[in-house]
Amino acid sequence: MIGKKAESVLNRALSYAVESKHEFLTLEHVMLVLLEESDVTLALEHCKGNVEKLRTDLKAYLGREVPLAPKNEKGDSENPIATLGVQRLVQRAIFQVQSSGKSEISPVDLFVAIFQAKDSWSFYLLNQQGVDRLDVTSYVSHGQSASPADEGASESSESGSKPESHRASMNDALSSYTVNLNELAKNKKLDPLVGRKAELDRVIQTLCRRRKNNPLLVGEAGVGKTAIAEGLAQRIVNREVPSLLNEAVIYSLDLGALLAGTKFRGDFEQRMKRVIQSLEVKHQKGSFPVLFIDEIHTIVGAGSVNGGTVDAANLLKPMLARGEIRCFGSTTFQEYRNVF
Repeated sequence: MIGKKAESVLNRALSYAVESKHEFLTLEHVMLVLLEESDVTLALEHCKGNVEKLRTDLKAYLGREVPLAPKNEKGDSENPIATLGVQRLVQRAIFQVQSSGKSEISPVDLFVAIFQAKDSWSFYLLNQQGVDRLDVTSYVSHGQSASPADEGASESSESGSKPESHRASMNDALSSYTVNLNELAKNKKLDPLVGRKAELDRVIQTLCRRRKNNPLLVGEAGVGKTAIAEGLAQRIVNREVPSLLNEAVIYSLDLGALLAGTKFRGDFEQRMKRVIQSLEVKHQKGSFPVLFIDEIHTIVGAGSVNGGTVDAANLLKPMLARGEIRCFGSTTFQEYRNVF
């Protein structure tokens, strides 16, 4: 279960404690040795962490706070005793690996597990530098920052305001996990909508309401529910909608892309939050984002773990309650009865 590299980290941490004649092997010993691992340092640097400062602070803490080991009858120092924090660290890493379907613990798994030890000095130092677990797990899983807002704020604090980077990150979330139907309509890549004028007019009427403005399309498979979203995008592009919807942009959510490759707990939630934050920024800039969710019944339970309550549907609720964007979806009669 414990991989060779992770085992090497734990052994080197023990060796460091022995050489320093410390009475205990602490989580900070492990964190200090983890800073020698390239995967860990790359993740830290990506998340705007300062590796050298962290190393210096950890050494200062160990020299100041960890007591020296008592000597035995021969005058030699006793071997360090692993603290409860180190034992829990390994247990958390094992649970994390089992949850993600991997076969063995890596140094990165040990590093991620440190973020659950919120009463440790290591967590305090990481938190002080603005490095959080979601940033790290997101980078480890798919090389992305956790949230566009955090990334933008972090870059601004490092080297002044960088609105271009912030906008690029926002657009990346939408391009990765949604499809812009307006762009497809502009490029003539959508088929014309035939025989659904009444339904489309009803959708437009509902979207223009001040309250209760999130329509749901219910019908059997293959009757053209998704085509209504495409037809709406074509009407918007052709300026054949009420003035309220002139600036509307239809984003079709790709739930498969959202779920693909989510190895760690929190990956899905963070991806969904990135999409939501991106849409909120569009709204704040005067745009009119409309989110379309095909087979909308699938978002109930999507991303939840072990029957938890955090799923895509619950993440969307606050945004819809504030009325910052519109949302509409499609489902079948059977799923409508079962889920809604």
